[in-house]
Amino acid sequence: MITLSEENYLKAIYHLERQMGGAVSTNAIADKMETKASSVTDMVKKLADKDYVIYKKYQGVSLTNKGNKTAANVVRKHRLWEVFLVEKLNFSWDEVHDVAEQLEHIKSPKLINELDTFLEFPTHDPHGDPIPDKDGNISKLDKISLSKVPLNDLCTCVGVIDSSAEFLKYLDKHKIALGTQIKVIEKESFDESMTIVIHDSELNISKTVANNIYVKTH
Repeated sequence: MITLSEENYLKAIYHLERQMGGAVSTNAIADKMETKASSVTDMVKKLADKDYVIYKKYQGVSLTNKGNKTAANVVRKHRLWEVFLVEKLNFSWDEVHDVAEQLEHIKSPKLINELDTFLEFPTHDPHGDPIPDKDGNISKLDKISLSKVPLNDLCTCVGVIDSSAEFLKYLDKHKIALGTQIKVIEKESFDESMTIVIHDSELNISKTVANNIYVKTH
């Protein structure tokens, strides 16, 4: 039987593997989990004993097929619950993460499959992240960060990197949401801030904001 804590570690490794494109260091996991590296090492050894991860000292941690499928299932549940909370219970996209963190550990496969059917098989969560299917497969969306969009190109917001409540509220304040069309009209070489046009209005945004918005170019 897998514990809640073990699931959280597998999910963290799952996300880090996708960010880094390979094996993950124990320090990176410690940063993600906000814990000590020694605690990570202890947990990783337990997960290796259960065949969820492969751990080689100084070479990092990677998920086994069993670990990847388990982690993808937790991510699937999290993102389906986020869709449910936004679409059916009128939560805003900045309110759902913490609630979904609790709901993602529900074990019933029937409940999750029925939830998926009830929601009509959504492919992405409210933040634009793809939802793994029940076999752990995940679709890839062709996207780049807004900071990489050339001048005068039109693009559409398809996701966010930072899904914190603070950042999502900032986007709400400036009426930036999934599907919002954005045009980059000026870039500052000094601090890499940029001026964009949304809803026929100009807005100056920082490099940090631009780096945290995913877009699809036209």
